[in-house]
Amino acid sequence: MILPIVAYGAEILRTKGKEITPDYPNLSKLIADMWETMYASSGVGLAAPQINKDIRLFVVDSAQIFENQEEDEKGKYPDEPGIKQVFINARIKELNGEEWAYNEGCLSIPKIREDIMRNETVTLSYVDENFVPQEKTFNGITARIILHEYDHIEGKLFIDYLKPLKKKMLRGKLDDISKGKVRADYKMIFPK
Repeated sequence: MILPIVAYGAEILRTKGKEITPDYPNLSKLIADMWETMYASSGVGLAAPQINKDIRLFVVDSAQIFENQEEDEKGKYPDEPGIKQVFINARIKELNGEEWAYNEGCLSIPKIREDIMRNETVTLSYVDENFVPQEKTFNGITARIILHEYDHIEGKLFIDYLKPLKKKMLRGKLDDISKGKVRADYKMIFPK
């Protein structure tokens, strides 16, 4: 089932997610709905707070970035061919590598994209959808998507990385999003 995406301004997007256990109600259905919602809204990652759930869960599919690359972009990123993965109760163990800029957007903040600096590499501990403990290191575009989604379960947004002046310049657009004065190609719910 395609779920509505929570828009900027909603309190849940500023809430730290809670850890969950294997008996979380309808977890496999929730994960399936998150994949469906992410693909329907042309996303490459989706975190539970974006669908109004205050839990530490996100999904990432960086493989589709590589599948849709232009010829001149091939071989540019070290994480090719990407991943499709579920992350539950994730915790960052280590950030490494140089910080690099990439133009990011967010389904909860439609029509705004900005260059954001993030580390090249992240090591995470998490459990997968079967609650098997994992600890892995990711790099490139995959690491960036993971860090973006991880921020969501920490109550952070990509715009938090912007310089004050840039944020000030976006204030009007952000206010419009929180008031529902934005058009997206997917269903959204706006703060009351």
